[in-house]
Amino acid sequence: MSVTDPAATADVPEMPAPRVREVAAHSIGGGLALLLGLVGLGAAVALLAGAAGTSAAGAKAGLIVGGVLVFLAAVIAMRGLNTVAPGEARVVQLFGRYRGTIRQDGLRWVNPFTSRTRISTRVRNHETAVLKVNDAYGNPIELAAVVVWKVQDTAQAVFEVDDYTEFVATQTETAVRHIAIEYPYDAHEEDALSLRGNAEEITEKLAVELQARVEAAGVHIVESRFTHLAYAPEIASAMLQRQQAGAVVAARRQIVDGAVGMVEEALARIAERDIVELDEERKAAMVSNLMVVLCGDRAPQPVLNTGSLYQ
Repeated sequence: MSVTDPAATADVPEMPAPRVREVAAHSIGGGLALLLGLVGLGAAVALLAGAAGTSAAGAKAGLIVGGVLVFLAAVIAMRGLNTVAPGEARVVQLFGRYRGTIRQDGLRWVNPFTSRTRISTRVRNHETAVLKVNDAYGNPIELAAVVVWKVQDTAQAVFEVDDYTEFVATQTETAVRHIAIEYPYDAHEEDALSLRGNAEEITEKLAVELQARVEAAGVHIVESRFTHLAYAPEIASAMLQRQQAGAVVAARRQIVDGAVGMVEEALARIAERDIVELDEERKAAMVSNLMVVLCGDRAPQPVLNTGSLYQ
């Protein structure tokens, strides 16, 4: 579903440009770092054990200081280890500055003085509550939508908005309400768009507007669909009668069109085969009788004429 159509993007809100974009953080495999950290812890234990076994005061103090320093260095180094699961990422910051994002899954090691924020990059669903709004004709309607989305730029998701999940939920409801008031539930004109009659076109416009709204949060809209669409209860019965009346009128129109065609065909065949010669008065009577038979709601009652054609 395209989001670059100029006509489709003419009525979407203008969001501020992002100040930060996602870049790859510098990281290495965590296996070697874990091994070195364990070796450092072992060395620290060995130094402290050596200090306990020596009697010389100077050597003992040196071994204790060296063991403590090696222990602290090993602990600090091992603090840079991260486990990244598939469908997750780590946003790395160093003293408040963004240093990149780790997307490789597995055990990774980065600068131990950095902070790492966990963020999910999996595909998610958000379903709005049933919203009550007025359509383009002012009729109260109820509608709900489901949006499939995922985080595409982790840096924007963390730094551009306070809470990107709440941001997506709020913007989804706003976009659904805006789309609902732009179009009628049922269009009176023949070629006009309506929520019920043009669901594919309307949901595409909803996806375009929603993508423009959440672009600042680094979110990508995969799909959006209406899950509930109906008139509000207070006018549902009246609108049902209107729809039924429209259906009856459409059915009557089709019946009349078919009856006229059948009458034309009957008159043409009678004249073609020269079955009987009909003057204008007889043709009018035949057309009247056929239209009554073909367009009537009830089965016709046959009447036998034992006189002439004019009695």
